Amino acid sequence: MADRPDGAAQQGGNRPKLALHVPEPKFRPGDTVDFSHLQIPEAGKQPRPDETCDPKDMHELAFGLVRVLGEDNKAHGPWDPKLDPDTLRKMLGHMAMTRAFDERMFRGQRQGKTSFYMKCTGEEATSVAASMALAADDMVFPSYRQQGILIQRGYPMIEMINQIYSNKGDKLKGRQLPIMYSSREHSFFTISGNLATQTPQAVGWAMASAIKGDSRIAATWVGEGSTAEGDFHSACTFATVYHAPVILNVINNQWAISSFSGFAGAERTTFAARALGYGLAGLRVDGNDALACFAAEQWAANRARANAGPTLIEFFTYRAEGHSTSDDPSGYRSAQERSEWPLGDPITRLKDHLIAIGEWDEARQEKMDLEAAELVKATTKEAEANGILGHGLHHPFRTMFEDVFEELPWHLKEQSEQAIREREIKFPGGLEL
Repeated sequence: MADRPDGAAQQGGNRPKLALHVPEPKFRPGDTVDFSHLQIPEAGKQPRPDETCDPKDMHELAFGLVRVLGEDNKAHGPWDPKLDPDTLRKMLGHMAMTRAFDERMFRGQRQGKTSFYMKCTGEEATSVAASMALAADDMVFPSYRQQGILIQRGYPMIEMINQIYSNKGDKLKGRQLPIMYSSREHSFFTISGNLATQTPQAVGWAMASAIKGDSRIAATWVGEGSTAEGDFHSACTFATVYHAPVILNVINNQWAISSFSGFAGAERTTFAARALGYGLAGLRVDGNDALACFAAEQWAANRARANAGPTLIEFFTYRAEGHSTSDDPSGYRSAQERSEWPLGDPITRLKDHLIAIGEWDEARQEKMDLEAAELVKATTKEAEANGILGHGLHHPFRTMFEDVFEELPWHLKEQSEQAIREREIKFPGGLEL
């Protein structure tokens, strides 16, 4: 029997050397930006299938781009939701308010009033327009850039600011990172900093709703980078196996902090295409087209209510600013990207549409923007009376041990007593305990 070749002999064969591929964005700081490689179809050309169709019959919709607003600022094609002007103005108002809120909170962080903030500039339609297509009591499981949902659902702005400042008015008692809101009354599940955990939670909630014979569906939002997390794939598996009445919204804003979308698989295929492998309905949508965002979410919601199954929607958009106040995008991407983005700005596009159909004008837009900024400013002043970062106006120290156990275990009781004694020694009579 011949001797087997040893490792060295194997390595000396004629096989080619392997090479590892590391994704690299097309543009880095200082580069001239050219988005001509993106295939942007004409608005109104994508077919709109029946809401109860077999996912196999909508294969191409996972690779195209559902668009309604054309270059002429008019609505086109079968995806036009045909919303009345009042609804469109309300949608525009919520988006303008969200942007005004972001601007004020960003400045507040730079002034040291809070430790952290995240803007959603350029992505407002993916939360405001999409959530307007849901029922008010449908449960939403957001990520950290969906503040527009709360604004659209009428959550008191002062409560949002109290939470951001972690002050004595914060209903979450300073236990959450700023911008991680929660409101049972508005069917808004608590935001988590652990990426993609909301996706299996949304699917589980939807399954429970179906088990109980309820009429409410669930919708979740997740960034494209987080689709690389195992929780996302577990969510897709459970959703398709149990026909859960849930919508999985993937916000592809091109960047996950400083890592571009290629690290999550964007070089190979679309994120909507992930639906195909699971047998889910998949849609890829112009995320800067408010009408397309509404129409796609409405289609998916109707499908879920008809017990026809879940839907994965990729909203193709662009993160116009930094990931958060802790990020400086000029260090990893070209400054030209925002201005060169071929799908424009969602607020501008909806405004231009209303003007094109004779239901709006620049003067009214200017008035809307000013009123939004003034309301946010006044509400911020009101919230600041409850305290800002570092000013000592926060919940009593003892509350950090409350609200977890019905009866505090002995070891936590000892820790609480020790902590309070030490605080009394350090700040005698100076702070509420």
